[in-house]
Amino acid sequence: MDFIKKQCLHAFSIVQNALFGMGNPLLDICAVVDKDFLDKYGLKPNDQILAEEKHKEMFEEIVKKFKVEYHAGGATQNSVKVAQWMIQEPHKVATFFGCIGKDKFGKILKEKAEEAHVDAHYYEQSEEPTGTCAACITGDNRSLVANLAAANCYKKEKHLDLEENWKLVEKAEVYYIAGFFLTVSLESILKVAKHASENNKIFCLNLSAPFICEFFKEALMKVMPYVDILFGNETEAAAFAQERGFETEDIEEIAKKAQSLPKENKKRQRIVVFTQGKEGTVMTKGVETFPVLEINQSEIVDTTGAGDAFVGGFLSQLVQDKTFEQCIRAGHYSANVIIRHAGCTFPEKPDFH
Repeated sequence: MDFIKKQCLHAFSIVQNALFGMGNPLLDICAVVDKDFLDKYGLKPNDQILAEEKHKEMFEEIVKKFKVEYHAGGATQNSVKVAQWMIQEPHKVATFFGCIGKDKFGKILKEKAEEAHVDAHYYEQSEEPTGTCAACITGDNRSLVANLAAANCYKKEKHLDLEENWKLVEKAEVYYIAGFFLTVSLESILKVAKHASENNKIFCLNLSAPFICEFFKEALMKVMPYVDILFGNETEAAAFAQERGFETEDIEEIAKKAQSLPKENKKRQRIVVFTQGKEGTVMTKGVETFPVLEINQSEIVDTTGAGDAFVGGFLSQLVQDKTFEQCIRAGHYSANVIIRHAGCTFPEKPDFH
């Protein structure tokens, strides 16, 4: 009886739409392919690239030729999906905004978001098709080819500014946006970030990729004063340090320097969280390194979604006002589960205590 009571109390302590994510929604199309298919499109067995003109027909062909699995993907959408999975009840704690096309893949994305119990509100347009990411699997390798398409077309005035959508933003207490979205709509990010800062809510950003730190550093530094929690991995941290002219390669030092960059909301000290794969995770709250969970190499199926999953686990506890140490534990747990599965997929229920 006490257990049931506790579960009910837990369910009512988190409100719907408390976590808000905005980013590039992509439909992951996963298939085991053959070497001829890779060669035909000039793909390396283990790689991540953006689609070029020569890859356009590949997305149709993979569906026709191989047995495919569809998963709702894209970095931010992955993270909010994992957060919702960790929370379980109530459904729709996580809200997600992004742009899709009015097409078959868009319809599948909507269904997948619903299955994950994420409250997705997509901006739908007809100019560009829904963004996709083909995961071409051969043995232990996977070659990822992303075609942003519609994801690139998100418009602040056509979606975020609409009264019913902005109300969902206002309902949230925690905000998360992956750096990839800096290439799409800086003005949308700034509107959300400023709202969080002015209302003493928590705004989180991920560095996402070295190319974001290198080629979109102006946009990144415009958002940085509003960032309460900054996520990244060791290669992104190194790229960020280089671009900022930090004269150190030590990840703890980089984290400290990133923490001390100018900040708008003085009521919250910025927290920086850098993961390092199987090495420990660095967090600036007195700068500590937390070891990750042990895993046997043979149990690792796919590390692609590990970073997104870590953030999802972290956010699932943050939105419940748990300690940062608990947030990191949950992040490590989620990542440990995700790397045992293909893509950013997981079992029906978490086993996290």
